[in-house]
Amino acid sequence: MKLKYLLFGVALISLTSFSNDTLYTNYSKVTKKTNTVFQTSDGEKLIAKSDCVGCHKLDKKLIGPSYMDIAKKYPSNDKNVAYLSGKIIKGGSGVWGTIPMAAHASLKKDDAKSMAKYILSLKK
Repeated sequence: MKLKYLLFGVALISLTSFSNDTLYTNYSKVTKKTNTVFQTSDGEKLIAKSDCVGCHKLDKKLIGPSYMDIAKKYPSNDKNVAYLSGKIIKGGSGVWGTIPMAAHASLKKDDAKSMAKYILSLKK
């Protein structure tokens, strides 16, 4: 039993002796601070306030497709902005599966266009 503790202690000491103390010095020398400013678009704000987040996520399929998948499918142009804003207002089904998207008839057309522009801007 004492031999096991002795071997464990020797192994522990030998493993820690190979550690690199200079590994973290690069992070401690960073003195310049950067201020990151996140600017949210009107479309992003409207999506956050609406019930869209119940069915859609930014990068993962939930009930409906992710916003990134939508942006990959449709090029960012006026025709697709009009098409998607119409889908947002009228709802629909069949494009991404059998589950229908609820209509958002109370949404203003300009707000729906802002939302569609934001979604299409996510294409990388």
